[in-house]
Amino acid sequence: MSENTSRRDELHDVGAAEAKEPSGGTKSPCIDSRQLFGDRDEIAIQHGDQVYRLKITRYGRLILNK
Repeated sequence: MSENTSRRDELHDVGAAEAKEPSGGTKSPCIDSRQLFGDRDEIAIQHGDQVYRLKITRYGRLILNK
């Protein structure tokens, strides 16, 4: 297991994100980042005709780049 993976797991366990309730009263779906990334630190997201890169930094933060 890489240093990033253990740090990612540590951050997830400490502050598990909860879906915030928008003004309409319904909760947005909440997807665990471990489901998206698996054992990778970067994934590509297709949005329309654009491809974005979502990356986990060494500090466990997410960065989205076009």
